[in-house]
Amino acid sequence: MCIFCKIINGELPSYKIYEDEKTYAFLDISDDAIGHTLVIPKVHAENIMEASEEDLNAVMSTVRKIAKHYVDNCGFTGVNLMNASGVSAQQSVFHLHIHIIPRVEGDGLDTWPKMDKKNADLQAIYEKMKMM
Repeated sequence: MCIFCKIINGELPSYKIYEDEKTYAFLDISDDAIGHTLVIPKVHAENIMEASEEDLNAVMSTVRKIAKHYVDNCGFTGVNLMNASGVSAQQSVFHLHIHIIPRVEGDGLDTWPKMDKKNADLQAIYEKMKMM
């Protein structure tokens, strides 16, 4: 059983922020950003590709509810949302989770990835990746 399933089942402690029938949200113990929160489905799914549409919709609804609460009631002025799905994306816990990083102006966090320009052929990439 994965660590997040153990948290949902009450086998491991957590700082629960929110819970409903389909989702569970708790503070990330990494202590890297004030209010860093994880939102997970209660049904185990390894990543975003494996989650049912219903569970994924529930997770994103909870993410929005918590983000809005943080901005409306907790003194934050924005949030970053992050997810890693798959080993190549640097996923480290293999239970779908969305990170909410509450933000305020001047908090000193640099959470947006900096990537070098690839000078790629966007037309070729488009042809490969379009879904039409």
